[in-house]
Amino acid sequence: MADLLSFNSGSRKLRGKVLLIRSSCIINEWPSLLEAGPDTLALEACPERDHINKITLKLASIIARVDLRGIKVLTIDGSPHCLHLHHAVEEALKVTGSQVPTTHEVISGGKVIRVSSKAVKISRYLHKVEKLLSASELTK
Repeated sequence: MADLLSFNSGSRKLRGKVLLIRSSCIINEWPSLLEAGPDTLALEACPERDHINKITLKLASIIARVDLRGIKVLTIDGSPHCLHLHHAVEEALKVTGSQVPTTHEVISGGKVIRVSSKAVKISRYLHKVEKLLSASELTK
């Protein structure tokens, strides 16, 4: 496993690849879900250990220096720390102005579930989440 913060931001190993950012804890919780395709370079990060600002700056540095085919984020759903990896990617894209295709996924009950960038953005605003809950069947 390669650590995001220890990886060279301009590495040739990243060029033309899909960058997969995974929660470090996945190796212990769901090792069977660690496979990455041949066109994917997987790097691990842990917002419980490393501040989100460091992770975001590292991602922005990579995005600014390397032509990526895409970015994919895979975390464990429900973790208050892992959620920050999704936010870090969205923020890095915003500050760099990059349009690189991005996929957000979470592991829930041993299954990988895709979530939208919009869901990630809304999760930052508790008043919007509250409004959605009030209008949904989840609270009834």
